[in-house]
Amino acid sequence: MPDITKPPGLFKRLAIIIYDALLLVAVLFLSTVVLLPFQADNIFEPNSWQYSIYLLFVSFIFYSWFWTRGGQTLGLLAWKLRVADQFGNNISWQQAAIRFTVAIFSWGVCGLGFFWVLFNKERLTWHDIASKSRLFWKEKD
Repeated sequence: MPDITKPPGLFKRLAIIIYDALLLVAVLFLSTVVLLPFQADNIFEPNSWQYSIYLLFVSFIFYSWFWTRGGQTLGLLAWKLRVADQFGNNISWQQAAIRFTVAIFSWGVCGLGFFWVLFNKERLTWHDIASKSRLFWKEKD
């Protein structure tokens, strides 16, 4: 039985990321299909920064929508967790933007922001700290 007074550790967070990545890949494929009719010869230019920004924006909307509307992505739902502010309320779009941006930066430095959970006594990552949010165990309905 997990200690519901503490946020989850690194391995549970990585499992959540894998769950969410599977769904996000499907969403990104669909987002790409939506753009195909607007591309010359139905292909994307190599290294198109506009396409990269588009996919980043779709990813932001994907995560932020779930985080601000109940606090649970598919991965969080599967592990009975939710993202909330320090008081247990849904996070704002501003907090979601900070959380998303810092999480990307955390991966960009070899995952150090995620591994921070191993050193923080409250088991918080950089994006938890920066966005003033955290993962809570979901109470039974």
